[in-house]
Order: sequence, then structure tokens, then C-alpha cells
Amino acid sequence: MTPNTPTGAGAPAGRSTATPGSAHSARTTTAITHISTLVTNDPSLGEGPLGLIQDAALVIDGDRIAWVGVTSKAPATDSHLDAAGQAVIPGFVDSHSHLVFAGDRTAEFSARMSGRPYTAGGIRTTVAATRAASDEQLEANLLRYLREAARQGTTTLETKSGYGLTPHDEARALRVAAAHTEETTFLGAHIVAPEFADDPAGYVDLVTGPMLDACAPYARWVDVFCEKGAFDRDQAHAILSAGKARGLTPRVHANQLTYGPGVQLAVELDAASADHCTHLTDADVDALASGDTVATLLPGAEFSTRAKWPDARRLLDAGATVALSTDCNPGSSFTSSMPFCVALAVRDMGMTPDEAVWAATAGGARALRRDDVGYLRPGSRADLALLDAPSPVHLAYRPGVPLVTAVWRGGQRV
Repeated sequence: MTPNTPTGAGAPAGRSTATPGSAHSARTTTAITHISTLVTNDPSLGEGPLGLIQDAALVIDGDRIAWVGVTSKAPATDSHLDAAGQAVIPGFVDSHSHLVFAGDRTAEFSARMSGRPYTAGGIRTTVAATRAASDEQLEANLLRYLREAARQGTTTLETKSGYGLTPHDEARALRVAAAHTEETTFLGAHIVAPEFADDPAGYVDLVTGPMLDACAPYARWVDVFCEKGAFDRDQAHAILSAGKARGLTPRVHANQLTYGPGVQLAVELDAASADHCTHLTDADVDALASGDTVATLLPGAEFSTRAKWPDARRLLDAGATVALSTDCNPGSSFTSSMPFCVALAVRDMGMTPDEAVWAATAGGARALRRDDVGYLRPGSRADLALLDAPSPVHLAYRPGVPLVTAVWRGGQRV
């Protein structure tokens, strides 16, 4: 359920030693010691909601975390790396991206920065380019952005279809994605396909019938852009319900551009997440706070469209679970950097640094209904990032600085 593409992530960190022969063992244990601040995201293991441990160590056994604690109590292991006072956080969990695409929307971005407002219509440009691309071109592009994300500490990444809008093109997008991450989402309901512009009901029939049949074998999730200019409540309900009937769990693009029914629909259908959540009524906030649907905020989109920022503080104070994600896509948020999104959330969305780090790790895991990633505690996947900083606060304190120096995914340094 994590990206499994080899990447070259950062420069060597700390000092590493290994016992003779350990490199040839089928399964070895590795200790990382002298971690200035270890974020476990488990309050039972350390201080505060992040479960912080100072002068910490952790032990990796195979693809799992076997032990965490203070360095002075670290057990013997086959190999050892001295973090030399750097911080360690769980690998980022990016629970919303659109990485299977072709083409470029630089002109659209330039026009928007010159004053043209953002609408859903630009998606059609990417649809045309994606349909024209070969499978090999789509995969090469996907791998490029998976590697880019990994270098910045992302170890679990969801990605969607949505730029094909035919049964063939949606299925091939998901087939390409499923070779590299298990967190794949069927988004045939991104917009109404151009050839169905005068027959949106016919397109909904296509999405809930032949397109879903073609795509369900490659997807875990079903999503819909419930928004003016895309799909209304009834259409979204039909599409999500059809996906649920095929065993896919709903996610919803909700309340990004206007106030609308997306959030309420997401909670009603027990969607794993309602994503964007920019325009919320009090009833929307109450619904998110009282249900299990995670509010996934995507600050890269607001940054790139000069739109209103989501009010994370309002959601958190109400008791809603909040995740942060990149929304990496070629139109409205062309960033794969989770550290950048953490910095934006702290600067412009009312989150504390600790809240933003939790939302970008454990919060993303909640949005994917996972408890094996987003944490560093015994039994969790050994997905972690080493920071060239003494504290995770530096992710917001030093925006734009490449602080991630090493990444482990499933116990393997990548």
C-alpha cells in the first residue's frame, strides 16, 4: 500500500556501522540512535500528541519497527546508524494526488497568476493529453513524481485516475498506478467527459456501468468531484453508491470552490475522507466532527489558485480529524512536497507545527483507514524520514529548505 519504486532519496546521514556478515542475512535488525527528537505519533510512548521521545533510538526488524525508546536503553542489533542529533518522523502519508497524466498546464497557471479565476474546466486540457499518451509515457511520468515525493519524505501515496474519462483510459491509468501503489482511486467522475457535454446523465450511466466494471479490479477507492461545474449531489450519490456496491470505499472532492453538498454526502456514505473542505457551514463542521470521515486539507491548491484557505483551526477545535495532502496534479496544485504543505498549514491555516506534522503523517493514515503507517511504534511499518534538524518544528520554521536527508520504506533505505 506504499509506493514501491526505487528512488535515490537525499544524502548519507549519520555514521553507520554493521556487524560482519549482517549485510548477507535474509533479515537483519538495525538501530538508529541519538535521534534528537523522535515522533512516534503515539502518546503512550512519549510526550504530547506526537509521542515525542528525546535522545531517542528505534530498532527496525525486517519491514517493521521492533522497538522505540531512549538511546541508553537501545538493544543490540545487527547494524547501527548514529543519527547524530537529527530528528526522525514517520514517513509522510500523502492521501490525495493525481499523478497519472500527460501534458502541461503552464499557460493556465500563468493566466491564473495574471488574474483569471480557477474553474474545473482546465481538466479537459489534461484529459486530451492523457488520452494521447502511451502507457509507457504515463508510467514514466508517474515514476518521476513518485521519486520526487519520496525524496521529500513521502512513503505512502494515494493516487487517482480521472484524466482518461473513457473505460479504456481510466482502467489503464489505474493499472499503471496499481503497479506502484496499492492506494489507487477510481475518479471517472472528475468532470463530465467532453463528448458527453450535452448528456451528463449518459456519462453517469457510463461511469456507474462499463467504466466501473473496467476499473474496479485496479482500485481500492471511488471518488467524485462533487462541485458546481462537475457533479451534483444526486449524481455523486449514484456514482459513490455504485462504487460501494463493487467493494470500493468512497472519498469525495468536497466543498472546494463553493459551499455545497459534498461534505454532508461524504459523511452520509461513511466516506474515508472529504477532501478540500474550503467552504464549510457550521453543519458541515459538526458532521465531520461527529463522524469518521477525515477532513483532508490541500493547501497546495489554495496556494496555486490564490483561493481562500481552509480553516483548519475551526475543524480542529470542533473535534474533526484533519489530514494534510498535496493534491499533486498538473492544474491546481503542482507540488509533491508534503513539507511545503506542512509549512502552508502552519502559516495560513491556523495549525500548530505539531498539529500539521500529525496531520501529514497519522492524519493521512486515518484518511486511508490505515494504522500500520503514519506512526513509529512497535509493529508499525518501518517507514520514516531523517531530518537535518533537531526538531520536526523546522519543517514549518524553515520552509522550502530540503530537510529530509534519508528515507526508509518498509525497513529499506531508499
